[in-house]
Amino acid sequence: MQGIMQDWQLTTNKILEHAKRINPTREIITRRVGGEIVRTSYSQLHDLSKQVSGALIEGGIGLGDRVATLGWNSARHMAAWYGTMGIGAVLHTINPRLHPDQIAWIANHAEDKVLILDTTFLPIIEAVKDKFETIKTYVIFADADNMPENSLGAIAFDDWVAGKSLNASWGDFPEETACGLCYTSGTTGNPKGVLYSHRSNVLHTMITMSKDAMGMGANDVVLPVVPMFHANAWGLAFGCPATGANMVMPGAQMDGASIYELLDTEKVTITAAVPTVWLGLLTYLRENDLKLPHLNKVLIGGSAIPDAILRAFETEYEVDVIHAWGMTETSPLGTLGSLPPHLMDADIDTRMTQKLKQGRPPFGVELKIVDDENNDLAWDGETSGRLVVRGPAIAAGYFKGDGGNVLDENGFFDTGDVANMDEFGTMQITDRAKDVIKSGGEWISSIDIENIAVGHPKVANAAAIGIYHPKWDERPLLIIQAAPGEEPSKEELLAQLEGKIAKWWTPDDVAFIDEIPLGATGKINKLKLREIFKDYKLPTA
Repeated sequence: MQGIMQDWQLTTNKILEHAKRINPTREIITRRVGGEIVRTSYSQLHDLSKQVSGALIEGGIGLGDRVATLGWNSARHMAAWYGTMGIGAVLHTINPRLHPDQIAWIANHAEDKVLILDTTFLPIIEAVKDKFETIKTYVIFADADNMPENSLGAIAFDDWVAGKSLNASWGDFPEETACGLCYTSGTTGNPKGVLYSHRSNVLHTMITMSKDAMGMGANDVVLPVVPMFHANAWGLAFGCPATGANMVMPGAQMDGASIYELLDTEKVTITAAVPTVWLGLLTYLRENDLKLPHLNKVLIGGSAIPDAILRAFETEYEVDVIHAWGMTETSPLGTLGSLPPHLMDADIDTRMTQKLKQGRPPFGVELKIVDDENNDLAWDGETSGRLVVRGPAIAAGYFKGDGGNVLDENGFFDTGDVANMDEFGTMQITDRAKDVIKSGGEWISSIDIENIAVGHPKVANAAAIGIYHPKWDERPLLIIQAAPGEEPSKEELLAQLEGKIAKWWTPDDVAFIDEIPLGATGKINKLKLREIFKDYKLPTA
């Protein structure tokens, strides 16, 4: 027997249609590339998105066709999202931090037909324009007065949509229809495409709205510093219209002063970004003796949060820090670090220790840890194993079948992370499977070493990698990027670790580098570091 309920398909256009009906005057406040601030209501965004649909249909784009964007966070970019998805085309967000040749490879692999880009990225695209095989139409996020000269034959976005009909039919397809395409960073081999469905994006949106997740509401003002080209902007481009929260879009300016200006003038209550952004903001706040009277919640993800940043926001600025973990393949939210009930009244050190962990999965995300034979491991907060995940917004494979079958016999996806879980479902990443240092048959967590080292006031960034050792197979090398104007010593840095990690985890040496390389999503590029230090000889070898 089946229930007798309406067949209301979960398609993303319903999010923006709801925003126009229920919260039409709530706003998207955009700092454009030129620096000017532009305010767009959800009602206006809805109509602009409809015009994008009209322009795409007029250009021959239909169900399943791929439309690429290379843009900063903005209302125009939002319109490109909803206008593309609404007609059943697939919105392909491209990360501009990738190498230009890799951008061309991704666009060809996706078979993109249209590319909509910000003026910032015009030189990147012009440099590889002859390598694009399927793109026929180029659109630049600009009006006629600010349209740059270009060799692409591009049209200004405002001209492209001007006068287009608002009558395009939205959502007249099944909820399982492909909706968005986002490629992994490809640190090993070519990037692979994660193909989201309308259903998965709507369900993920509902997950983000829960109190222990992002928990935004119509009275909130949300600043997504996390870019729209990075894993769905952590779902905020859907969650904010769904709840009616104002959105503040920072555009290309993400330095501490620019972020603070928006936080203060727009009275932002919730914001989200990777740790490097918050380190820059924290430095600016301290240098200028500033406070954050409006901000209630900071979501930090992308890489592990250092203890120093966590404590500063919580104790100096009274802002609730939510540590989050996820990946492109999880849409991306996997866990969030809201305090569980039994620790709400714990002492500050206990609360901070808990918040440094990656947190607990919300409803809709199933996690477990397994050994190399796929046996379940204990949730005791100590036993580490491979972290696997399943749920309605988790990838079941990659675009065009790349990578083959990625699910185990129970439908779980291997994240590539090594983690432990406690009895309350709190997950803590101890390393990436490919980055874990194996010394004498035992695992050493590079993440723990890095997080402690970066807490030293003379350190800007830190990384730990395994270096060949004739007796122990591998031993850790600590690599340091010094803070501006500082010259930390090896002895100072090893003293920073003393008593905080097992003695046998202590790095055998410390190396200094002008700048630690970062990948396209802002994470430390361990592959590059291993290449740089491939011939390094440890003093203990």
